[in-house]
This record gives sequence, structure tokens and C-alpha cells, in this order.
Amino acid sequence: MTNTLAMFFVPIGMAGAALAIACALVAAFAVARGAAGLAGGAIGVWIVGALLSLAASFATEWMPLLVALSALAAGLALGGVIRMLVLTTRAKPVTAQVKVSSQNASAATPHVSQTAASSPAAPASSARTHTSSVKTSSTPVAA
Repeated sequence: MTNTLAMFFVPIGMAGAALAIACALVAAFAVARGAAGLAGGAIGVWIVGALLSLAASFATEWMPLLVALSALAAGLALGGVIRMLVLTTRAKPVTAQVKVSSQNASAATPHVSQTAASSPAAPASSARTHTSSVKTSSTPVAA
């Protein structure tokens, strides 16, 4: 009777380990991308594969379960390391400096505001804001 069950449970355990390895790879990719929902779904399906790989232990085959457990541990560790490397090596934005000649700047824009340049959150294109006064008619506008 034990040999009959072993014939049945070992292939189920191997299939469960294969499913767990596939889900661990998806979880590693999801962690590296920062997709928490995908990682949670992959780990949820990994649990099913790990439970299926546990079926092989009834025939004293522990290797599918160990492979399933180590696959998730390696996937989560590799995904975290890859995410850290991607975040630290991401290219930093280069700020461009625009120079305006003094002849054109004085004629076109008499006032230059430095508030945008002092703000750390200001984009590079608005490093300097040029303002000029506008003359209006002298008649008051009725409210």
C-alpha cells in the first residue's frame, strides 16, 4: 500500500515544486519592479505549490519541499537585491544651465525672479523666471 501511495504522491510533489519555482521567479521579478500586488499574488500561488510539494514527503521524498522553500527564499532575496541595485544606479537628472546675454536680457526683461531657482523641487527648465512689467490704461475698471 505504501508503494502505491508513493507512486501517486511523488509526481504530485514534483509538480508542486515546479509550480512553486515558477511562482518564486514571478515573485522575484515583482519585488524587483516594486509591484506589491503581483508579489502577493505570486506568493499566494507559491503557497499552493509548496503544499503540493509537501505531498511527496508521505513517500519520504523531502527534496521537492526543500526546493520549493529555497526557491521562494532565493527569489525574495534576489528580487530585493536587484531592486536595491536598480534604485541606486538609476541615472540622476542633469540640470541644464541657460545663459542669457546681458544685452538681450536688459531690454526684454527688466526683473528676474530668483524664487524658482532657490526651490529644491523646481524643475531644471524653470530655474530662472523672467518677469516684465506691463503697462495698463489709466482708467479704472468697474467692479
